[in-house]
Amino acid sequence: MSTIIRGKELAQTLREKTARAVEAYHLKTHKRPGLAVIQVGEDPASTVYVNNKEKACQAAGIRSSVHRLSRDSSQLELMALIEQLNRDESIHGILCQLPLPDQFDAFTATAAIKPEKDVDGFHPLNAGLLFLGREAPVPCTPLGVLAMLKAYKIPIAGQHCVIVGRSNIVGKPMAQLMLRENATVTTAHSRTQNLPELCRQADILIAAVGRARMITADFIKPGATVIDVGVNRCSDGKLAGDVDFESVSTVAGAITPVPGGVGPMTIAMLLQNTLDAFLRIEKLTGEV
Repeated sequence: MSTIIRGKELAQTLREKTARAVEAYHLKTHKRPGLAVIQVGEDPASTVYVNNKEKACQAAGIRSSVHRLSRDSSQLELMALIEQLNRDESIHGILCQLPLPDQFDAFTATAAIKPEKDVDGFHPLNAGLLFLGREAPVPCTPLGVLAMLKAYKIPIAGQHCVIVGRSNIVGKPMAQLMLRENATVTTAHSRTQNLPELCRQADILIAAVGRARMITADFIKPGATVIDVGVNRCSDGKLAGDVDFESVSTVAGAITPVPGGVGPMTIAMLLQNTLDAFLRIEKLTGEV
């Protein structure tokens, strides 16, 4: 039976660590990290995510503010709000909740956020720094995946990592992170030929394709580590990952569940990114 990589428990440990650091810096400086979240429209899934982020910030002692614009707002209104938050010295992190309504240009919006306040790691400058192997804010989900692998002592260096998915949010930055950790990386996608055969070569398989239970046991090399980033709402209303957990768990050496796997790690990494942004902007160094 596979080892279950339990992101929920690890995320709680990391959130508690961040909360202790926030309190220690507050005692030292009388300042707290500030995170501003922008939500445009009332997409139900986005609303749930935003509310969860707000609760997590409160629990960690991070000041959180949510700025909601109506679906009928203009790109100019969104850009004006981002500029206002860029100038606000009490705000250390800015997050624009995606997806935006169709009439908005998400790239222009995320590129308008000051790179040092970009806690999502989506700014072109930060994406470029990651590509070049330099220090920069990293997208929260890939960062969470890497933290899980390290916490469970999964070997990375020299291993073949296959990533199914090439999005700017997960697939591409995940590939760069794994390269930075000295893995051999293959990125697969919807047009990859012989996908099951390719996936069976993976020591570490990361599924981020957005299709419920697409990855089945015949995709898996015995003993491989399988990380399921997907969250899909099925016709019966239940959540399912991109991996068929029941069949794959009989072959894999380690596997993440859905829910309770990668998802909680994303918010834990957002809190860490916000704390890191606070330390950079306030020019705080050293242990507290």
